[in-house]
Parts: sequence; structure tokens; C-alpha cells
Amino acid sequence: MAAAQDQDSNVVLHGVTKRFDEFVAVDDLSLELARGEFFTLLGPSGCGKTTTLRMIAGFERPSEGEIRIEGEDVATLPPHKRPTNTVFQSYALFPHLSVEANVAFGLKRKKVAKDEIAERVATELRRVGLAADANRRPSQLSGGMQQRVALARALVNLPKVLLLDEPLGALDLKLRKGLQVELKRIQREVGITFVYVTHDQEEALTMSDRIAVMNRGRVEQVDVPEEIYARPTTTFVAGFIGVSNLMPATVSGPGKVKLDSGLEVAASTGALAAGEGCAAVVRPEKLRIGLSGETEAAGDGLPRVEGVVESSVYLGTATQIVVNLGGDVRMTVLVPNADEAERQRLPGGGAKVVLSWEPDHMHVVTESVGGDSADPEPALSTNQEG
Repeated sequence: MAAAQDQDSNVVLHGVTKRFDEFVAVDDLSLELARGEFFTLLGPSGCGKTTTLRMIAGFERPSEGEIRIEGEDVATLPPHKRPTNTVFQSYALFPHLSVEANVAFGLKRKKVAKDEIAERVATELRRVGLAADANRRPSQLSGGMQQRVALARALVNLPKVLLLDEPLGALDLKLRKGLQVELKRIQREVGITFVYVTHDQEEALTMSDRIAVMNRGRVEQVDVPEEIYARPTTTFVAGFIGVSNLMPATVSGPGKVKLDSGLEVAASTGALAAGEGCAAVVRPEKLRIGLSGETEAAGDGLPRVEGVVESSVYLGTATQIVVNLGGDVRMTVLVPNADEAERQRLPGGGAKVVLSWEPDHMHVVTESVGGDSADPEPALSTNQEG
């Protein structure tokens, strides 16, 4: 890897592969993470995200490839010699020690001066909002507070890179959402690189500067959250991020695709050649719905497809309508519940409807090379210290 690249990047993975016997958990993965970036590895169970994190941490060694942190090749270094710390889903706190002693534990092992330990521990406890709880034991804290202690314990060691393996997964929804905001605030405040692993799409979209969506050990797409959601590049990414509205299609010519329903529409086809299969994607909130024959409600002059309503579900802020276009093709529509009278007029089950959309709200995705699901990843222990 060129030195110039390492100067611009905090973490570099180049051609990294990890095999467990015959099973390939991570397959020829290359990534570059900028300094101070909140970078998320997102994907289903078994996609290789946790194995990738563990290789950066040093708990697993790559079968092939390079891992560089701050320009240094760390692929063969043990965890304690890497400029990283790891926060796991399990808090792994010492139950007999106070909050303050838990956070100070690593610094004491490194024989840091007492005054410096006291100052650094106090700083991190203030940062995570636990200054008033320094003398309490872990058993006296809520799950969210215990995770804050684990975060402070990692940050107090001043790592170059903080690795977080689904740290909020054991928390209830309301607490998890609150800590998502706190984590992002803390990351901006400390200014170090966070590498975050999760299978929660909303969590990734909320916190990340960039996201790598993984499937079967490979990265399907790396981009900022807005691009990942609005312009996925493969059927897997389109289906995994949010609700999938995939209409099978074929490239009919430069800048044109023909949907299986027979509609031909203009679209950016990239490098796809005429005759190649693809899928057209329109997100649920971008679709308009109207009864067949109601051109105004359906959007006169816009691309459109016809179908039959299978279900209509009230979700509070919106109504979700599922429309069968024929065969196995179904489209989900989200209609904001801004007006109760309008909501009452929405078509119900069995109604024949027309779906339409603005041309720039549809884009083309290719089939995922690795398929659209992941195999189970070997069970890995998270008890090692980083």
C-alpha cells in the first residue's frame, strides 16, 4: 500500500481474506477509513462484519492481505500492541470494582502516574455523563449506564481507533436511540476513528459518516448514508436497507429499461448492456397511489404500473399499502397520515390501483454477485481483552 494513501487514511485494509477451514468468512476485502471517521460495517448475521472488526482488533489474523493503522502494518501484532480498543455488546465490567476503578483499570496496568489516571478518568466520566456515579458498582447501574462505563474505559486509553461490536444490541429501543445520538456526539468530540458493527440499518443510517454494506464476506457498496439509502447499487443493498421495492427489468438500450410489466422507462443504466437483467427500485415514500382511472391522483404523465391492493396497515405517522403487480412482484407504498379525511379515502384490500413516480426517483440496480442472503459465521468469543 502506498505511503501517500496511509497518510490520508487512518485504517487501511487491502486484499484481506479470512478462512476458517473451508469457510471463507471475509473474501478479498479492501477498505480505507479516514481519520476521525464514523465508519459502519453493516450486514446480516454471517456476512463477515464481526470477523473484519476482530481482524482490525487483532483477535483474528487474516489468512491473506494487509491491515495498516496510522501507516503501520499491524496484521501480525497482538491486540495489546495495536492502537485500538474494543467495546463489545457484553459490557465485561468488573463487578467488584467501582465505576471509577473499572475505567482506570487499563491505565493502572500500564503504570500511568496516579495524578494522570485521576485526571483522565474524571474527563471520560464527564464525557459519558457518569461523573456523579464514579463510586457506584456495575450492579447498581442500568444497562445503558454500564455501556457508558465500557465506552469510557475504552476511550481513557486514548486509542487511535475505537472498535464497537454491536454495543447497543442488548438495550431496549428507546434507550438505544438515545445512546445513538450520544455516541455520535462523543465521536465528534474526541475526534478519533470509530469502526462500528451492526445489523441495524436505522442505527447505521443515523450515526455513520460512511457505511460498508457486507454480504457473504464481500462489500457490496461503500458510501454515505444518503447514497446507500437513495441509490443502492445492488439488489442486496436495495433489499437490506429499508423496504425493498424491486421491479424486475431488462436493459432495452442505452439509458432505457423495460420492466417485466411491459413498461419501458428512461433510466441510468451505467455499464449495463442491452439485454442484461436488472431491477428498477423506487422507495415506498416516493410512490404515488390512486385508483385505476384516477389520473390526477396517480400522477398524470408519469411512469406507472397497475396492481391490486393486498393489505393496508395503519402505522401511526403513515399508512403502509402493499400492492401486488402480478406474480411475485409486490410494491410497498408509504402514505403520510397528514390528514385523517385523506387517510380514510385510501384504497383498501382488493382495490385496483395505479402506482406512479417521478422519473428521477427510480434507479437501476444489478444482481448481487454473492446472492441475497448470508451463511452463518463461525461462533466467535468476545472475551479477549483489547
